[in-house]
Amino acid sequence: MSSRSPDEFRLGVRPYERGFHGVDEPEDPHELLHRARRLTAEGHPGAGGAWERAATALRRAGGALTPGDHADALDATALDCRGAALPAAGPLFFRAADLHEQAGQRGKALVSRARALVAGPGPGGGPGGPGATACARLAELRERATALHAVGQADTAETATVRLLHASARADLLDTAPDPVAEAGAVREELDRLLAFAAPHRADPAVLGVLADARALLGRITAPDDPAAALSLLRASIDDHRAGGRPWSATEQQLLLSAVLRTTGAYEEATSLLRAALASEVPDPPLRAGDRARLCLALARTVAGAGERWRTTGGPEVADEEMPLLAESVHHSGGPSDDVRVGALARLRLGVAYAERGRCREASTLLEQALAGFSEEGDPAARVRARAWLADCALRLGESGRASREFALAAVEALAWDDRRHGAALSHRTADALGVAGAPEKAARAYERAADLWRATGDHTAAARSLRARSRQVRIAWGDVAAEVVLAEAAREAARGRRESAGSRTAHDPPIGTAVPVEHARPTSAAGETRRPAHEVHAGGGTVDACGGAPTDVAAHAESVSGIEAGVEAEVGTEFGFGSEEESMTDSEAGSAAGSEFDQGSGAGGPWPGLRELPEPFGSQGRYQVNVYGEVGGTGQRAATAAGTRVQGCE
Repeated sequence: MSSRSPDEFRLGVRPYERGFHGVDEPEDPHELLHRARRLTAEGHPGAGGAWERAATALRRAGGALTPGDHADALDATALDCRGAALPAAGPLFFRAADLHEQAGQRGKALVSRARALVAGPGPGGGPGGPGATACARLAELRERATALHAVGQADTAETATVRLLHASARADLLDTAPDPVAEAGAVREELDRLLAFAAPHRADPAVLGVLADARALLGRITAPDDPAAALSLLRASIDDHRAGGRPWSATEQQLLLSAVLRTTGAYEEATSLLRAALASEVPDPPLRAGDRARLCLALARTVAGAGERWRTTGGPEVADEEMPLLAESVHHSGGPSDDVRVGALARLRLGVAYAERGRCREASTLLEQALAGFSEEGDPAARVRARAWLADCALRLGESGRASREFALAAVEALAWDDRRHGAALSHRTADALGVAGAPEKAARAYERAADLWRATGDHTAAARSLRARSRQVRIAWGDVAAEVVLAEAAREAARGRRESAGSRTAHDPPIGTAVPVEHARPTSAAGETRRPAHEVHAGGGTVDACGGAPTDVAAHAESVSGIEAGVEAEVGTEFGFGSEEESMTDSEAGSAAGSEFDQGSGAGGPWPGLRELPEPFGSQGRYQVNVYGEVGGTGQRAATAAGTRVQGCE
């Protein structure tokens, strides 16, 4: 049997990191083979690279791996598949399972099959993780593992691993269950039984690793309901990994623990935890580049959130560490890990940090790179946020034509969301940019579309604002008489908005004019994101000012979202009357003609406050899901359009 095959090791991307290559590594093929076996038994992240080198040395010496060794090599290689190499993991695990069967290693074969189902793609698997069908197959594997363990053909670590993978698949499906809370309770019971099964064998480092991962999973699904209990479980998980001599396995738990600490207000402890993880000087193995990128991203979020919290509570100031950490995250997100999601998110946040400090040229470069990554990754909230910040930077750089196009493209995509208020806000913002560009007719039409969108969402007050802004552009384009007609329409909308606001005010609302605490008036910002004060926050309805604009008619543009990268720019141009770059609003055109509109309503001296109200990129999709920062959906920051808030248009 060949030591490797093109289909098994030729991934198109090398998953291994140079840092895992020991400087004192032997040259003898059999010593290399012994080392690879030892690293595999230890669960060492360098095992995949060690098998690669051992297989190469054996082939050159005229030898080959046995089926059992070949299977272990494929398992280790698949476990190393991250980032761009991740799609190769499923097929590698399935091939490893077949080889384990040939070698008579039935327990290992079940583990490989279970990992293949979780990793996907493959029979029953998929890129987004196991679905209901794969979960059912994992349940069958769990029963087979239990039966094999009873007759001595699967050891405790192998059986516990299969059981853990099944529980993990169930946890990933919690938010799709008819009763997620009840299902979460059932998964906790399954994990409790797993802990009871494995605990008597904790002297085995492999079993201790499974116990640590089981406690981490238990902490994850406990966090939304009982953060204190989750903290205890996650700390115990990290301690178990260290006690078993496998500190490299604790990165995910460290991210989860730091996220729960942030939600409980323990920023200092979260910061210390992440700094310690990044400062580890253990040379073997060094921290994976992809893990370092995520830890830097989480630490940047934590220190920035702590700084914002201390500023609002009058506490001590902290050094601005966010930007260096984000730059380091960008640096480490490439290479073998090639984590597009982490790299693009770090670039977005670094670009935002630059934009907030007025460094709009540098910010624009980073935001363009982030947008390319988000287009590849396919996260609409991330694309909308990147485009909106890019447009805001362009507007502040005097590139109003580009700003209007980016706001327009952001609005097109946002209008496909269930909550179309962000699309309406971005539509208003597009009209602002058109006005700054000295194109009053186009701006007037865009404001009219924004008003129609606000009416469709039921926000007549915001519609009135868009109409008032339209009247100013109508006055420039068509004169006072036409403007007065629009102002009359705005007055009617405003009156309707006041009537509806008064009718919807409940007994627990404070009286009009009463100051409302910020935490009740607007959703919590993402940790680490400073927020400029909104133009206004109304007391009666938990109102958030997130005025913003981009063009479009709901029906026409909701259908066009699927072509956002390929054909939307042309469609937006048609909708708004944009011609070519030369014949539409050039940046040198009469910016002063409509500049007063932007200065009065949008805060030309700094970022548009509504940018902060856009949905969080790569946010948790459900109560029990985990986002890129390690935050569980039930304990992370509230969504920008959480119940009790409403996005409003600009003055």
